Amino acid sequence: MISLTSLVTAVGPYRADWNETHVFNPAWPPHAKFHNGQTMSLGLALGVTSLWQLWRAPGSARASLDAGAVLASLYWLTQISALAYPGSKAVDPDRGEGFPQAKVAFPALAVTALGYVLERRRLAAAVS
Repeated sequence: MISLTSLVTAVGPYRADWNETHVFNPAWPPHAKFHNGQTMSLGLALGVTSLWQLWRAPGSARASLDAGAVLASLYWLTQISALAYPGSKAVDPDRGEGFPQAKVAFPALAVTALGYVLERRRLAAAVS
């Protein structure tokens, strides 16, 4: 039953929004499309991650680390992916150009990656 919810979470935003009322709506400003794209990507990421957690082998320290790193990264990865949606921009027109979210998104991902690598090494050393 939970897998069904996960599938709907992953696919639902694309079924509902990948059309002229949302993604391809010319009346929507680019920054609104950015947030719509982020939300769609987040739904996909959460649905897939839920399925992974539901169907993977029983827990281990490595599996918990993997899950923690993925979950800590999802918001930031989906924010970056929002730039790939048609007509999206990271800022409202009166705010100029650029991707100011990068000041937080990329460091957050870098810290997560570093923590992941360090913990993987620690776990490997504990097994040896």
